[in-house]
Amino acid sequence: MRELIEWSKSVNASTESWLVLGKGPSVDLFEEFDTSDFSILALNHVITKIPAKVAHIIDMDVVRDCAEALYQNAEYLLMPLHPHERFKPSKKTLEDYCVEIPVLDKLSKEGRLIWYNLHDAPPRDESPIITAMYFSAEAALDILASIGVNNVRSLGLDGGTSYGLRFAGLSDKTLLKNGRPSFDLQFQGMARVIRESNIFYAPLNAEAPIRVFVGTDETQMAGFKVLEHSIRQYASMSVEVIPIDNRGIPEPRNPDNHARTGFSFARFDIPRICSYRGRAIYLDADMQLFSDIAALWCTPMEGAQVLYSELVKKGRRIPQYSVMLIDCEQARWDVGEIIAAMDRDELDYRDLMYHLCIVPEEQRRADLPGEWNSLEFYRKGRTKLLHYTDMHRQPWVSRRNGNRKLWYRCLREALSAGAIERDFLVEEIEAGHLSPRLPKWAGLKLDRNFTHLEKSWVPPFKRYADMRNSSNWDGAVRRVSRLGEKLKGLLGR
Repeated sequence: MRELIEWSKSVNASTESWLVLGKGPSVDLFEEFDTSDFSILALNHVITKIPAKVAHIIDMDVVRDCAEALYQNAEYLLMPLHPHERFKPSKKTLEDYCVEIPVLDKLSKEGRLIWYNLHDAPPRDESPIITAMYFSAEAALDILASIGVNNVRSLGLDGGTSYGLRFAGLSDKTLLKNGRPSFDLQFQGMARVIRESNIFYAPLNAEAPIRVFVGTDETQMAGFKVLEHSIRQYASMSVEVIPIDNRGIPEPRNPDNHARTGFSFARFDIPRICSYRGRAIYLDADMQLFSDIAALWCTPMEGAQVLYSELVKKGRRIPQYSVMLIDCEQARWDVGEIIAAMDRDELDYRDLMYHLCIVPEEQRRADLPGEWNSLEFYRKGRTKLLHYTDMHRQPWVSRRNGNRKLWYRCLREALSAGAIERDFLVEEIEAGHLSPRLPKWAGLKLDRNFTHLEKSWVPPFKRYADMRNSSNWDGAVRRVSRLGEKLKGLLGR
C-alpha cells in the first residue's frame, strides 16, 4: 500500500487536470466531450463502465461488486485506511482487507493501492485527513485539493435523486442506500473544499467560473464583503465575485436622470466587461445568500437576454431587476450610448431602471423564483437570497431590521473565516459607512471604542437624501458616482 501524498508526488498528480465521474445523469454526456487533457477519477461503480487512472471507493461492498473491473480498468485504487462496511467505518484497516479480498492484495503488491485518512476513523502518520460527510464526491474533491491539484471538472455529480442511463440498473441496489434524501447534500462539502482551498472546480457541462457582478460603492463595501462570503459559503462550483460602480460612466445632463446610487448604471456595462461572451449574474450589495448560486447560474435562459424575478404584492407583479441573469452575447449593451439616449430624451431613468426598457419585452422573462430576490422577508429553508432593501433599517445602520441576526451571524462568520478583517470594520465605522453601534449589535469585540461617534453619526443614505434635497444635489451626485474610486485596486481595472 502507498500513502496518498507519497503516491501523488511520485506520479506528479498535482500537475494534471482531473475529471471526476459519478453516476448522475450528466455522466451520459461523457462521449460528447474531448477528455484527452484530463486524468480520470472514477467514483464507485463508474469504473465498471469507464476506464480511469484512479478509482475511488469508500465502501468495501463496492470493491467486492467491482473487483474484476477494478483490476482491469483502474490504474490505481484509492481508499480510506479504514474503509466503510454498509456505510459505517470499519475497525479493520486496508491491510486487514488485503488478506481477505484477493483483488486488494494484488493491487497492493503491484503498488496500485493508495490509502488516505478519512475523518471518521483514527488517522495514521502525518497524512492529511479527508472529509466526506455524505457522499464520496466530497472526499474525491478534498483529496485532489489536498495533493495540490488546481483544476477539476466533473460529470455525473448532479445532485438530485437519480442515476444516468448507463447506471440505471444499479438504482434498486445502490441508489441513496445510505439513507440520505438527495445527492444535493454533497454540495455542502464541495463548497467547503472550494472555499478553503481555492481549487477550481465546475461540472464539465457548465459554463465556468460563475461570474457575479455586485453593484456597490465606497459606503457599502462591508455589505459587499458579507454578501461575497455568503455566496462562497454555499457555492458548489468556482465563482468570481466582482464589485462594480459608476466610475468612468458619464452622468446624464438631466438631473431627473442622475444616478440614485454610486452604481446605478454600472450593471449595464457588464456585457462589455465580459467581452459580450457567456453569462453573468448581477446583484446589489445589500443582499445575503442562503443557497447555492450555481442553481441560479444554471437556470435555462431559452433565448432570453435577461432573467429576473417578480415580487407579488397586493395582487400586482412588480419586476425586480436587482437580481439578473444576463446573456452577455445577446445583451449588446453600450452604457455610453444608454446615457447618450437619455440626453436625447429617448429614455429616462425610471423606464431604464424599473422597466428595463432597453431589452425587448419578449427577451426579458420573470423565470427566477421570488426566493432569489426576497425583499425583507426570510423563511428558513425557502429563502435563497434575502434583499435588505429598506435603507433606513438595513442591519449595518439600524437594529430595527427583523432579519438583522441573520446578517450579524454572517458578519461574524466572515470575520472568523478571514473574509473580513477587523481593521477593515474599524476603518468603515470611522469613515461613517457603518453605525458606531454595529459592534454592540453584532456581538463583536473590536480594539476601539466608538461611543464618541454615536451622537453625531448620520447614515450614508440619509446624507445623500439630504444632499439631494439641497441646491447642491448635482455636485453631490457627482461625488456619489466617484465614491467607487477607492475600489480601483479591488476592481483591478
